[in-house]
Amino acid sequence: MRLTNFFLPVLKENPAEAQIVSHRLMLRAGMIRQNSAGIYSWLPLGLRVLRKIEAIVREEMDRAGAVELLMPTLQSADLWKESGRYDGYGKEMLRIVDRHDRDMLYGPTNEEMVTDIFRRDVRSYKDLPMNLYHIQWKFRDEIRPRFGIMRGREFLMKDAYSFDVDEASARKSYYRMFIAYLRTFNRLGLKAIPMAADTGPIGGDLSHEFIILAETGESEVFCHSDLVDMDVPGDDIDYQSDLMPLVSKRTDMYAATDEMHDAAAFEAQVPEDKRLSARGIEVGHIFYFGTKYSEAMNAVVAGPDGKPAPVHGGSYGIGVSRLLGGIIEASHDENGIIWPASVAPYDVGLINLKSGDEATDAACADIYAKLQSAGVDVLYDDRNERAGAKFSTMDLIGLPWQLVVGPRGLKNGVVELKNRATGEKVEVSTQEALTRLGA
Repeated sequence: MRLTNFFLPVLKENPAEAQIVSHRLMLRAGMIRQNSAGIYSWLPLGLRVLRKIEAIVREEMDRAGAVELLMPTLQSADLWKESGRYDGYGKEMLRIVDRHDRDMLYGPTNEEMVTDIFRRDVRSYKDLPMNLYHIQWKFRDEIRPRFGIMRGREFLMKDAYSFDVDEASARKSYYRMFIAYLRTFNRLGLKAIPMAADTGPIGGDLSHEFIILAETGESEVFCHSDLVDMDVPGDDIDYQSDLMPLVSKRTDMYAATDEMHDAAAFEAQVPEDKRLSARGIEVGHIFYFGTKYSEAMNAVVAGPDGKPAPVHGGSYGIGVSRLLGGIIEASHDENGIIWPASVAPYDVGLINLKSGDEATDAACADIYAKLQSAGVDVLYDDRNERAGAKFSTMDLIGLPWQLVVGPRGLKNGVVELKNRATGEKVEVSTQEALTRLGA
């Protein structure tokens, strides 16, 4: 993509309304714009990152055996009244009355709707286990939306819901999602630590939050430091095998947010030199809630003995849009964002130091074409701007590589290749640069 054809409204100054790094940098980098309190439009650069995160989440859900569907944003209040949650959810739920005076709501979560879908068509334990997920926009009417997309009112979520014939089977489904979450966050360039969590309005008695460490995190967290660098299961993971040992390896170590923290247990269970206290950001949350919804909504299957039995359920959420903010909070410097390669909006930024110069334009056009042909996502800064402005823009938007082409270098047969994460710069031939970038 040529930058002269792209929509990238970068800001030179820090917006006054932005209180945290991710909000500030997303506004400055032209990724989002606020429409009203806690509601944002996703501009082209931000949308590209959002779609890449979404793709990784989808791939790992599919790998773990979950099946994608898509449920609507608007839900009938009747389902929530049936489960008993309608009156108790609070003012965060946006309630709507349609033209026929039917109570509706903009879904903050989908336990009721997916249970209704399940109970209509599944009759036998032989159809289980089943895990259905979707990636959809949600709305929660936060009383004080703040921190940009980190605490907005409208947000993109991945919600998965498991159905099993009994608790033992349901816990196996829980373990599958536990491992899938570790893999997902690792692919996003994040080190996520599972921590014991309160079940809140979802219900149930088993729950973990997945927390990434960041100085600006909203929660104080306490854990065994070995959890930070623990290896994540690889591509050869067998989701049909016994995953409990892999889960126990992590859950046996102390890890809790401030609301679940037990100072005495922390000191008793963790050696002093291994005690880590830090700030963290929640990016995922998983629950096992047993028969809470199936009993209330009569979601039953015929068990092995032929008798009807309420299914055991779990729900598993990842804040897809929230992850952008989390990644930026964990990966930035004073000049801007540093994207992990897996989610970067483009792989490389091609910088033409002297647009209008015949030789430089020709060299950039040739490099641009070769990178595109090789399937490398490239953003070509062909603007008639001073070099300093181009460097600042590229540092701000955080692409993994910058390839700098100018008249002086071309005379010497070299271009400059910069690694955004390390800041390392090398002068190499054009062919060597293309080879390093995969072209």
